[in-house]
Amino acid sequence: MSKFKRIVIGSALTLGLAGFVSTASAISINGWDGVGSFGVSGANGDVTLSPFPGSTQYGWVSTNNGQSGVNLPGVGGSGNPTTGSAITSTAFSADSGDLLEFYFNYVTSDGAGFADYAWARLLDESKNEAALLFTARTTPGGNTVPGFAMPDPAATLDPDNVSIIAGGPDWSPLGASSGTCWDEGCGYTGWVKASYEIAAGANYFLEFGVTNWNDSAFQSGLAFDGATIGGVEIDDPDNGDPGNGGPVGVPEPGTLALLALGLAGLVTTRRRKI
Repeated sequence: MSKFKRIVIGSALTLGLAGFVSTASAISINGWDGVGSFGVSGANGDVTLSPFPGSTQYGWVSTNNGQSGVNLPGVGGSGNPTTGSAITSTAFSADSGDLLEFYFNYVTSDGAGFADYAWARLLDESKNEAALLFTARTTPGGNTVPGFAMPDPAATLDPDNVSIIAGGPDWSPLGASSGTCWDEGCGYTGWVKASYEIAAGANYFLEFGVTNWNDSAFQSGLAFDGATIGGVEIDDPDNGDPGNGGPVGVPEPGTLALLALGLAGLVTTRRRKI
């Protein structure tokens, strides 16, 4: 077999086999614990798919049909939380120095003195707060993360200055509030990437939530996607190890064709040598 043929066949085989390590990237919340209103959605209204590679849907929580008592204690300034929703991931393991990453998009139809807020927290294995990763709350003319009367984020954000894209947001998880706006501050942030370095090796949970403020009218929500620890999706069982029952990589379009091309070329060459 000539050197050129060996290179072509070897390249085709390499490309074909490499495709098998790529996994499907539709977020799954199967097994997650939630309270209030939550779910998954494809691109919907103003909330497009996230930048996470291969994403076909994202998770969300919304104050629409939320429940009382779902909030962060001791934050928010003057006023009171009313109703909210939250969802907590399945447990995942992390080592010290591992990078936790995810995307979020805060969406709100409320504003002025009724500005709602959303958050993400890292919880330890007893579900106590290990880190308040970020909070999002609208304030006219300023950053939405963390927003007014809210703590600074523990996570690093990209972009680091997060402002609101103003206007009544079109997004079905808001229910009847979709497309509406109460005063200054309504809108959506667009997708923001959050990164946080794990301090100590342990088992953890990731929590997302959203809360109404001072009333339960004009709803808000949080979309989230692409949560990974050390580059592995946290909803991937057994850290993505197929040998331990984790999901097997799904070939991308064209992968099988490349693999077949390489194998066919190899077989043809062998036949010619006989």
